[in-house]
Amino acid sequence: MVSGSVWDSSPEARTTHAPDCQADPIRSDLVLVKILVVLGVIILPLPALVAGCRGALRRPGLSADDPGDRASIIVLITLRLLSLVLVFLLSGITLLSAVGAMIKNVDLHGLVYVFFVLDLLLATLVVLTFGRSERRPRRRRARPARR
Repeated sequence: MVSGSVWDSSPEARTTHAPDCQADPIRSDLVLVKILVVLGVIILPLPALVAGCRGALRRPGLSADDPGDRASIIVLITLRLLSLVLVFLLSGITLLSAVGAMIKNVDLHGLVYVFFVLDLLLATLVVLTFGRSERRPRRRRARPARR
């Protein structure tokens, strides 16, 4: 059997790089990814949380006096509060993990990135739905009637 061929099952033959080459990760004191994760959480989810808290109980077009609207209002407010709690928890976990990893100089766990993306998506949902300030349409100026 020829050593180093495709059919050789020895571990030396299965290496994909030169035997004298070391595959060490590049170490850098610049923790750019962790800083970007922290800045990403500070820039979008935290302001979305504040804006969402202001708009969580607002219910345009629904009346609490109408029995048909009561169930809709309860479901709407419950889902809004649930999304705000999720944004709060995901932001806290992501910030705590990223800052702790920067202090201890360790790598972030892969799930932190998943939480970060989920946090950004939920914050975008909050901002685009009930976190916006309600702008009322401008009233037209009244023109005198033609005679």
